[in-house]
Amino acid sequence: MSTRRDFLRLAATSSLAAGAATSIITSKTHALARRQPLKAISPNDRIRIATIGMGGMGFGDTRTALQVDGIEFVAAADCYDGRLKRAQEIWGKDLFVTRDYREIIARDDIDAVIIATPDHWHAQQTKDALKAGKAVYCEKPMVQKIEEGHDVLKTEEETGNLLIVGSQRVSSIIYEKAKSLYESGAIGTLNMVEARLNRNSAIGAWQYSIPPDASPETVDWDRFVGHATKREFDAKRFFRWRNYQDYGTGIPGDLFVHLFSGIHLVLNSNGPERVMASGGLRYWVDGRDVPDIILGLYEYPETESHPAFTMSLQVNFADGGGGGTQFRFIGNEGVITINSRDTTLTRLAPRSEPGYTVGTFAQEMQEAYISEYRDEYPAPDRAQLRGASEEVFTAPGGYNDRLDHFTNFFTAMRTDGTVVEDGPYGFRAAAPALLTNVSYESRQIINWDPNAMKIIDPANMSSEE
Repeated sequence: MSTRRDFLRLAATSSLAAGAATSIITSKTHALARRQPLKAISPNDRIRIATIGMGGMGFGDTRTALQVDGIEFVAAADCYDGRLKRAQEIWGKDLFVTRDYREIIARDDIDAVIIATPDHWHAQQTKDALKAGKAVYCEKPMVQKIEEGHDVLKTEEETGNLLIVGSQRVSSIIYEKAKSLYESGAIGTLNMVEARLNRNSAIGAWQYSIPPDASPETVDWDRFVGHATKREFDAKRFFRWRNYQDYGTGIPGDLFVHLFSGIHLVLNSNGPERVMASGGLRYWVDGRDVPDIILGLYEYPETESHPAFTMSLQVNFADGGGGGTQFRFIGNEGVITINSRDTTLTRLAPRSEPGYTVGTFAQEMQEAYISEYRDEYPAPDRAQLRGASEEVFTAPGGYNDRLDHFTNFFTAMRTDGTVVEDGPYGFRAAAPALLTNVSYESRQIINWDPNAMKIIDPANMSSEE
């Protein structure tokens, strides 16, 4: 027969076991291997590139591309004279420069172009360059509007020319490790993905510097505006174009698209089927017409590579905590956390017992319940209890996933191979980001077919959907 002393001992043992399961942590760190460098490139196998759009991303992409052996930078286009002058200061007066990107794609001595212009130019310039026989590295997002996507895919298919979208996380050894961990079943059954990417700085909120000489004389305003709404010259709109719907895609197109491309790599996914968004302009009230805080919720359907799961994405440009990022794949047995320099796997030891809630039972019933409970779940030996385990997989110092992305692009050019983020992949990463904007503006849930890459009209959905 159970005595009160036995009852108290059993209750204390259970409490001890429950507490120990989360307080003991074992941790291991592993170094990820850098990708092997390419073999020496023959002087006859050089690739001549040009960059269209010499803003911050254009300069950054060009510098990274030139780290790959056998790449020669021969031409640049931009609508601001100062950027073209700066390009020649860095790469020499022999660099061909122009305001008109069509002069670049018309040249026979250029093999590939980097398109790093504002988002509203991506689709047109990508199609023009592919039709001109160029291989194209187009910065994310691949398109500004959903309706542009299939035209780009059609051009890619018809020309047979190479297109890679510049969302470099799909080439990252860090994401590659997360993919292998997920596919090994390390976190059990996936049920949720969550990410936040917060900032607290003027530059982080796209308050880019405007040069003192910005004027209609130094800026080709009409060429920049293109098919967007016609307006009088506005230096803020030119140099801070991400703040305006006419030219950019807001937070989702700039930042969410990176998360989508990475998520789709890890899970081998085509994308969500429902998109919901909320947010607003809360702090940076500076004339912009896009929110500085946005939350997105996404429902992914079950596929052969992953179960149905929910995803939440968040960006706040006025985070008083200083900002920061978190990207987690959550399963019932563990969590994969991706950071800029590493991937971490955290697993909790399996519970040895389910626990009980008997505090509201009469004492006699409590003792009877616990006695039966311990017959089924004997009290564990505390020395054998295991807590959470953690494994950290760290990239080598100085690792640059953008360099791996360009290496993949140029290798595919040289070998007639494939790229990691072609048009369909790039569109499937861009689409849910762009639909986040649609949901935010319309205050509606957007239904999406990630396989056909089309919006589903709610009126055409069956009751079972």
